[in-house]
Amino acid sequence: MAATAGPPTDTLTDTSLLVNISAFDLLLIELVPLAERMARSFEASIDRPAPDSASTNKQQQRTTSGAGALTTTNPASIPPTASVSGVSAGAAAPLLAGDGLPETDIFRDSVYVRLDRLGFRVGEGLTERFSRDRPRFTDQLDVIKFLCKDLWTVVFKKQIDNLKTNHRGVFVLTDNKFRPFSRMSMTTHTEAIARAQAHLYFPCGIIRGVLSSLGIKATVQAETTELPFATFQIKTSQAKT
Repeated sequence: MAATAGPPTDTLTDTSLLVNISAFDLLLIELVPLAERMARSFEASIDRPAPDSASTNKQQQRTTSGAGALTTTNPASIPPTASVSGVSAGAAAPLLAGDGLPETDIFRDSVYVRLDRLGFRVGEGLTERFSRDRPRFTDQLDVIKFLCKDLWTVVFKKQIDNLKTNHRGVFVLTDNKFRPFSRMSMTTHTEAIARAQAHLYFPCGIIRGVLSSLGIKATVQAETTELPFATFQIKTSQAKT
């Protein structure tokens, strides 16, 4: 009797890829809540009243360890509408974050900076890893194509669906089925779109990191109007309007 053949190599390869992308999906799922928790702690540290001179030494002794400074704040002592831009009594209810508290300017900026910087470092690492054996890029469009085809496939297992450019330094990338949005759903359409925005900060950072590593300084903005659709607009430093 002939021995039973083992699973084909392609199957093993596909399984390993599924494990890897699943781990990356879990990372993305946890990154945003983590950044939001850190942003709340930072916001609370700013809203906390400054200690008087008599208690400064004691306060410094209690916070020597560093982490304790973020855990001693009593959330109940912070007014619910503190630092909310454009919101006053009787006005429309402010947008709520995942923790149910209002999204303030400080909160949003802090979340964006943290996720964008993390993505930037990931983008730099990906570029060093996957462009080292390629010929040197000589054109901005070639760099963008490398991002849309090669690196987007590495990170999200698919290529960008559409690329547009005005040939003056502005590029618009469209992903019709952006992977981080594939399993996202909320009670209402408006809530889903609002909550999805923070999940675009990390990919924007990845794009900036990739371009920066290849010698292109750029700003990146992203938006979604319908899940799982996402668009990324890249404006390089040489962009002309």
